[in-house]
Amino acid sequence: MPDAALRALVTGAGGQLGTDLLGVLGPGARGLTRADLDVTDGAAVRAVLGDWALATRDLPGRRVVFNAAAWTNVDGAETDEEGAYAANAAAPAHLAVAAEAIGAVLVHVSTDYVFAGDATEPYDVTDAPAPRSAYGRTKLAGESAVLATSPSSYVVRTAWVYGATGGNFVKTMARLERERDTVSVVDDQRGSPTWSRDLAAGLVELARVAPPGGVYHLTNGGDCTWYDLARAVFEELGADPARVLPCTTADFPRPAPRPAYSVLSDRAWRAAGLTPLRPWRDALRAAFPALTLQ
Repeated sequence: MPDAALRALVTGAGGQLGTDLLGVLGPGARGLTRADLDVTDGAAVRAVLGDWALATRDLPGRRVVFNAAAWTNVDGAETDEEGAYAANAAAPAHLAVAAEAIGAVLVHVSTDYVFAGDATEPYDVTDAPAPRSAYGRTKLAGESAVLATSPSSYVVRTAWVYGATGGNFVKTMARLERERDTVSVVDDQRGSPTWSRDLAAGLVELARVAPPGGVYHLTNGGDCTWYDLARAVFEELGADPARVLPCTTADFPRPAPRPAYSVLSDRAWRAAGLTPLRPWRDALRAAFPALTLQ
């Protein structure tokens, strides 16, 4: 439902999370796609946010910029770290500077990849990051830039996001269920699948409640492996989950290392009085009717 307490601008509005943010915020929010704004261009960012501030100066509510724009090609970042840095580090820095200039709060979305992935219990916001990939390094640099420029901003780490827009693991598994008799999926990487619609609702609540700035973690509750998630997708399709076969990460080598364990603790989120997201399996069931699986 629209939140009259916020004057919101969403970057990356054509993507998975950006689309859902606009859906949660309602028609009063302004969305900027990549075609509307190149967030790696500092001058353009300052100009667009300045114009938006002037256009909304007489409207009630708190100005909030939600940054859902990012370089998300994890493997591609290994060969073009400079490009990934521009989108994941320089761009958030530009947005933080521009948001500060107009008195807006920035909500910046980050990732589980800032951690090494060798933990045995959920990562807290107080745990030291140690990224093992170019993608993780650029995202961590973005976090640091945002908070150095604007300590009142929010950095929200999430993981394993899927939604109705664009490609993602859930939609890929639904396609493979139609195309193959069996599907092999890694069973030695553990995380928390997160529906982008639930994530968007949580980010909007964060902006509305306005706890102290800093780092927060937000995913759907619980955890599983990619193999477990694939079996759940098959179940939602009415297909036999036994057609999903477990394998190891070593069976499918990729250019960028994947965290073996990337479960994020929502302790700080709860401590701020914010609503935890529902369990991942419940979210997947609720999301299925909204996903475009053809």
